[in-house]
Amino acid sequence: MILTPTTIDINKFPTELHGFIKNAKLFDSSCSSEARVTFIDKDSGYFLKTATKGSLKKEAVMTEYFHSKGLSTAVLAYISSDKDYLLTEKIRGEDCTTAKFLEQPERLCDTIAKRLAILHSLDFSDCPIQNYTENYISQAKSNYQNGFYNSELFPDNWGYENAEKAIEVINTKGRLLKSDTLLHGDYCLPNIILNDWNFSGFIDLDSGGVGDKNLDIFWGIWTLFYNLKTNKYRERFIDAYGRENVDEERLRVVAACEVFL
Repeated sequence: MILTPTTIDINKFPTELHGFIKNAKLFDSSCSSEARVTFIDKDSGYFLKTATKGSLKKEAVMTEYFHSKGLSTAVLAYISSDKDYLLTEKIRGEDCTTAKFLEQPERLCDTIAKRLAILHSLDFSDCPIQNYTENYISQAKSNYQNGFYNSELFPDNWGYENAEKAIEVINTKGRLLKSDTLLHGDYCLPNIILNDWNFSGFIDLDSGGVGDKNLDIFWGIWTLFYNLKTNKYRERFIDAYGRENVDEERLRVVAACEVFL
C-alpha cells in the first residue's frame, strides 16, 4: 500500500466524520479512479472511502457481514448523501503485496490458498448477497453487448483469442457455475491482510456474495501470477487449496466472464 500525505477540506464531509478527521494526519491510499481512499492516522487508524452516491452500499453490507464472522473490520459509518462515505477501522497488519511476504512466495502461496479454503468452508445461509452467479453472468453478457473486451492481464492458458470465443463459452457452459460458496469476489493479494503471517482480515468486499468457488480460485491464481511475475505457482496454489475441489472447466468459464468485466 502506498500512502501519500494529503489534506482535505473537512467542511465538505458529513459532520458525523469530523471527529475522526480533525487534527489527524491524512494520507491518500487510493488505487482506483472510481473511489478515493484516505488513511486517517489517528488512534489505531481508520480508512475513509468516498465514491459516487450509492456505489459503496454493497461494500458496506458485505464488510459488516464478514466482520460478523470475524473476517473483516468494523464499519463505523456508511453515509449516503451527496456522495457515499464508508469509514472503517484499520485492520492490524499489512497486505500481501508487502515485500516481506512477496520475498517468500511459496509460503505466501500456501497461506492464501489455505485461507481461501477456510473461507469457502463457511456457512453462507445468512449472507445478504445470495444471487452472485446470476448477476455475474448477466453483467458479462451485458458488457459483451456493449463492446467491452479485455484479456490482456490473463495468463496464456486462460486467454481467449477474441470476444466471440469467450462469449461462446459463457453461452454454452455458463450454466456450470454454481452458487454454493461464500466468496470474497476479488481474492487478490492487496485485499488479504496478514499480521506477521497470521491472518487478520479481508478488505474491499464489494464483490462478495454467494457464488462459484472457482471465481475466487481464479483470482487467487491470477494474483500470484500478476504480483510475482510468473505462473509457476499455479499448481502449488491448487494443491494447497485442495485439488479435488478445483474444476478446470469452470475456471475457463470464469476466465471467459472476466474478459468482459
